[in-house]
Amino acid sequence: TFHKDFKAPLYRLRINNIQMKESQEENQNTTERVFQDRQYQVDAAIVRIMKSRKTLSHTLLISELYSQLRFPMKPSDLKKRIESLIDREYLERDDENAQIYNYLA
Repeated sequence: TFHKDFKAPLYRLRINNIQMKESQEENQNTTERVFQDRQYQVDAAIVRIMKSRKTLSHTLLISELYSQLRFPMKPSDLKKRIESLIDREYLERDDENAQIYNYLA
């Protein structure tokens, strides 16, 4: 059956208007804070992958990270996170081939 007098009380909100009021500096600060929060997720993903594989080449690690991470990352940022984990002794470079990483338990 069809009810002629039915009216839905839904309202539409335009969220884009709020984003337009945000200044360039605030937008950059927000992006920077989001990137800092995501660093922990990237570190955890790298350790998780390396813990299961033990040794992995750089290209395979990066491709695995892109498949696991749900947000876009630059390859240079991923490389910085890998270097950070090497400094903190979670990973090490292979003695014979610098493109291969070993997980340190």
